This record gives sequence, C-alpha cells and structure tokens, in this order.
Amino acid sequence: MKKITVIIDGMSCAACSAAAERALNKLDTVSASVNLASEKACIEFDESAVDYASLSKAVSDAGFTMYNEKEYAQMKEAKKIKERKIAKIKLVVALVFSVPLFYIAMGPMIGLPSPVDAHTPLAYAIVQLCLAVPVMLAGYKFYTSGFSKLFHRNPNMDSLVAVGTSSAFIYSMYSLIRIILGDEHAVHHLYFESTAIIITLVMVGKFLESSSRNKTGEAIKKLGALAPKTASVKRDGVISVIPVDEVMPGDIIAIKPGESFPCDGIILSGSSAVNESMLTGESLPVEKNTGDNVFAGTVNSEGYLEYKAEKVGSDTSLSQIIRMVEEASGSKAPIARLADKVAGIFVNTVIVIALIASVIWFIALRDFEHSLKIFISVMVIACPCALGLATPTAIITATGRAAEYGILFKNAQALEYTNKITTVVFDKTGTVTEGKPSVTDVIPYGNFSQNQLINYAATLEKNSEHPIASAIVSKATEILPDITDFTAVSGYGIRGVIDNKTCLIGKPQLLTNNNIDISEADEDIRRLTSQGKTIALVSVGGALVGIIAVSDKIRETSREVIAKLNDQGIKTVMLTGDNKNAAEFIASEAGISTVIAQVLPEQKESEIKKLIEKGEFVAMCGDGINDAPALAAANVGIAIGSGTDIAIDCADIVLMKNSLEGVNDAIRISHATVKNIKQNLFWAFCYNSLGIPVAAGILYAFGGPLLNPMIGAAAMSLSSVSVVTNALRLKKI
Repeated sequence: MKKITVIIDGMSCAACSAAAERALNKLDTVSASVNLASEKACIEFDESAVDYASLSKAVSDAGFTMYNEKEYAQMKEAKKIKERKIAKIKLVVALVFSVPLFYIAMGPMIGLPSPVDAHTPLAYAIVQLCLAVPVMLAGYKFYTSGFSKLFHRNPNMDSLVAVGTSSAFIYSMYSLIRIILGDEHAVHHLYFESTAIIITLVMVGKFLESSSRNKTGEAIKKLGALAPKTASVKRDGVISVIPVDEVMPGDIIAIKPGESFPCDGIILSGSSAVNESMLTGESLPVEKNTGDNVFAGTVNSEGYLEYKAEKVGSDTSLSQIIRMVEEASGSKAPIARLADKVAGIFVNTVIVIALIASVIWFIALRDFEHSLKIFISVMVIACPCALGLATPTAIITATGRAAEYGILFKNAQALEYTNKITTVVFDKTGTVTEGKPSVTDVIPYGNFSQNQLINYAATLEKNSEHPIASAIVSKATEILPDITDFTAVSGYGIRGVIDNKTCLIGKPQLLTNNNIDISEADEDIRRLTSQGKTIALVSVGGALVGIIAVSDKIRETSREVIAKLNDQGIKTVMLTGDNKNAAEFIASEAGISTVIAQVLPEQKESEIKKLIEKGEFVAMCGDGINDAPALAAANVGIAIGSGTDIAIDCADIVLMKNSLEGVNDAIRISHATVKNIKQNLFWAFCYNSLGIPVAAGILYAFGGPLLNPMIGAAAMSLSSVSVVTNALRLKKI
C-alpha cells in the first residue's frame, strides 16, 4: 500500500470535504481522509489497482481539483505573479489618466496653459469625467472593500477613500448636469481630480507594500535551495545517486569534500570539518567525528564521510527554519497607520454630520435639492485629499533621505516601527564582529621570534583550506621551503618536516600525544581560551616554540554604535550560536551587558519572542541564514548589507554600508518621520474639520453664505501644499 498527501482545491465547507472524501473512498483499495482546514487529503491505496490519474479523476468528477504539493505551489506562484502583473497594469492606468487630469484641473489656477479650462465649462467638465472614470475603474477594489467594511461598521482607509472619492464624484456629476442645463457657474463645483489623485496615491502605496511582502517568499525559496537536490545513497554496498525526496530514514549517505548534507543524521565513519555557519553563525568550521550529528544544508569542508540519515524532508533542521520564517512573517502585525486609526471615527462622524445637516435643512426648507447639496458639500470638504498625501509624502521623502545614508527601509511598517524600539538584539558573528577569523595573538617561546613562529606555522598550514589556516598564512612575512612528510592528523592538526626538523601545529593534545612538554604555555592557554579564541600550538624539533590565537575581531564602529544606543536608554543584547566564552568576551569589548550564547536558530526565535512577551519592542540585527527566523519574528528585522541574501530578504531594514552605524541613523530618521506624519495628519484633518461646519450651513442659518466651492477648493489645495511642504523638511535630516 502506498500513502500520499495531496491538495484538494475548491472546497468551501464541510459538505465539500465530505463529498471529496466519498469520491475517493469509492475507488477500489482506497482509504482517504480529507481535512477541510488544511485542504489536504491523506490517501492510502494499492498502486496495482489504482493510479494517481484515477484518484485525480475521482476528485474532478466530485467538482474539485487535486494537486500534489509541488504542483499546487507552482499554481499558487503563477497566480501571485498574474495578480502582481494585473496590479501593475492598474497602477499604470491610474497614473496615465490621473496626471493629465490633475494638470487640467489645477494648472490654470497657477497660470499654466491648458487645452480646456473653466471658460469652456461643458468641455472642461466632460474631459475631466473621461479622465476620472478609468482611474475609478482601476481602483474599483477600494469601493468593494471600503463600502463592505463601512456596512459592517468597521471602516478603514479604504472606506475613507471610497466615501470621500464617491462624494466628490457624485457632486461633480451633479455639477456636470447643472452645466448641461445651462448653469455655467457649476464649473467651480467639479472635484473629479480629487477622486483620481486620491485613488492613485493609495494604489501606489499598496503596490509598494505588496512588493515588499513578496520578499518573504523569495527568502523561503533561497532557504529551500540550500539543500542539495540529490544524494549519494549506499544500498547493498552500491552507491547510487537518487533524488533527495527518495531518501529514507536509515539510509547510508556518502558525502565528499565540498558537498552539502542532504538531510540530518549521525556520522558512521570518517572525520571532517563541517561549515555550520548557516545554523549556528560560528565563523569557524566544526570538527566532526564518528557519532556526531550533521545537518541538512551544512557543508562538508574536508574529509570523506558516511552517515546514517535520521531526519529527512520536512523534518530536517533546515525545513524547520523555513517553517519558522513562514510562520513568523505571517504572524507579524500589519502596520498601524495613523490614518487608519482615525478613519473609523472620522468617516462615521462626517457621514452623521452630513445626514443630520441635510435632514435639518430639508425639514426647514422642504427643498430636496438644497438638502442634497448640503450633504454632498459636507462630504466634499471632508474629502481626504491632504489625508491621502499625509503619510505617503513623508514616507517617500524619509526613505529617500535614508537611502542616501545607505539605509533601506523596505516598507512603511519598518519606518514606523523603528520609532518604537526599546531593545536591540545583535547577532555576534558578522554583525558586531567582522565575520572572519584573523590572528589576534602571536606568543613565541624560547629563542623564537614572532616572525619565525608565524612563518613556520604558515608553512605547515599553506596547503590547508581551513579558515584558521588562511588567517595564519595571510599573517606570514615569508613562506619557508616546502615541507616533507606532510601529514594531517584528523581532528588535531598537522605534522611535517621543515629543515630536517619535525614540526607540529594544532591542538594541545597533538603536542602532548607526541610527548612534548607544553606546561610553559598553560597560563596563556587558559587566558586565550577564556576569551573564546581558537589556539594553535607550534612545536619545532620536539620543543614548544609558541602559541598562535585566532578570533573574529570586533568591527571598528560597533563600540560607538552600542554606546549611543545605551545612552538613549535602549537595551542591547547579544544573541549568538557561538560559544559562551567568545560571546562574553566580544560583548564586553562592545559594551553589551546581556549575552545569550550557544543557541540554535529555533532558540533564537524563541528568545526574541520572550523579550516581546515581556513588553519590549525588539529590533533584531543579524547577517546570517541562522538569523532568518529571529529577523522575521522581531518587531523590526535589521540586516547587515554584507550578509546573506536570505537574511536581507527576511529583514525590514537593510544597512548597505556594512556597519552598525545605520542602526542609530535609522532610529533617528524614524523618530523624525513619525513626528512629521502626525503633523501632516493634524493639518489634513484641521482644514477638513474647519470647513465642515460651514459646509453644513452654520453660516447660512444666520444669514451668511453657503460654503463657496472655490473656498473649499482653496482649502483643500492649501492643506495639500502644507502637507507636502512639511514632508519635504525631512530632506534636511
């Protein structure tokens, strides 16, 4: 019997899932269970009696479509691509029609030439109508969504756009009819351009946000690509290459130097150094021997290994990281736009005022046209032209200014949330530090000088590709003649003969195993290892001649950046997969007081969540694949520009200058932007709110005039100018 899991598309209720299940279970030898919530069916069947095509046909006959998981993912991706293309086309249509409309409507007011103007009222109105309608059709979803939310008493920004633009359009159509009937003064009551510009501005914002959300999907694809597509499996003594999907727990897998591990497992034979930086963040490869665990996606640097597969497919550590990135990204709260917060109150208040005013005037004058004019006048003066500009103009200006500093905010949410940060969590390797090992200490003993010690060590290490070897070789001033009898002592170091002298370099055990006294170095060994440094002891001719220590150096800018954060009262934390001694030493050098070390990717994510649960607003700053879940889980993810593509894709902010200086600059820009947006919203609502009582007929009730449409237009224009001018001040940050 074979078991498979498939996707059943098209189900909408329990009756649907029951129908699909019945259709499958009617087939001979088939036992199926369909889950409506996950849209998945678990099917067990005899391949000799039923094939995949028969199962698919049974589901199709029941009115649904069956996909395997790969087909479904491809189908969904194709659908997303199509939706993005349609959204782009709609945005282009909106821009093509709204720009000339804005010019025709507003150009004459500042003396610009126009093919039609208020001196030819009917042509002027019809041209504006013809340009506005395509924009409204392109943004029809604002109306379907906005009015739906409004009717369910949960208005949002779409509701504000829908009500405001509809009111402006209806009043403009009413004015057009009056022009046709001969009232040329009604030309001053046209607000078609307000309708089009508001829709276009909001469409631009939504398109940019949609583009940024797609980055998560790209990050997940890149994570999936880390694992190899094939595996060399040893069965019955024969090694054959098979697709990684066919690897089963218990299979013996052969791995050559330079290859990636296709699944998690335990080494059965061989020893090697394995690059696990994608999981742990450690810059140095980890020595692996028989009985040690290895993980999918990590890279075998040196020796030949055979290991037993334990976790395959979706059970591997890499798959768990992918799953965490998906979940954390999906659980992130949507941006709390200030405009959305006030939209519910503002929209409802305006509608109530408009209704009350129009009813009162109808009761007083029994003039339906007059009461309708009052209702639409209130809605028009409340039309959020400046409100539509308030947030996007500030965000566009601020993100442009930030880009000049090498700070890329991916969306408005990142720009707003950065203002709220109370804790910044730093990864160690490649973030606070440079991310590559370098020689930090050269301690000679006896008659050896530092240069002699380094040159002997480099000669022994020159044929090795190990990062520690590269660091030592790069420090040498002279490479000695070729060595003879070169031997790599697996897991310990290197032996060779230079100038007829037996030389060793490696761990202390390598020298003690060869009866070399290292007691002279005991104090230095303790001191250097307590700082988290990797040490290599060197002996020449049977005597200890020195110690070389290698470590990941702190970035030059890290201390200053962290000091500034501490001065602002922002807490700093180091969160790393590296060992505790190394983490605490680097943290003390950088000025970070809290250290959480030796954590795996899933633990990094949980540590971030713990901080958030304590009430902290957390920014995570990292650069590696292992940081991806934590970057996605944090309130704000910040990636170093030199980091992996996956870390950059999962982050909300990217620091392109490859230093931490951008963290402080990003916070400063965010503070200024949020303050600017609040000012913009104040002015936008201020102008609208002051005009509402006049539009409602307060002055007219006491013998004064109704709201002059030109005054209304001027007020809206002035509010827009004020908002844009204020936003442009951000260029001076």
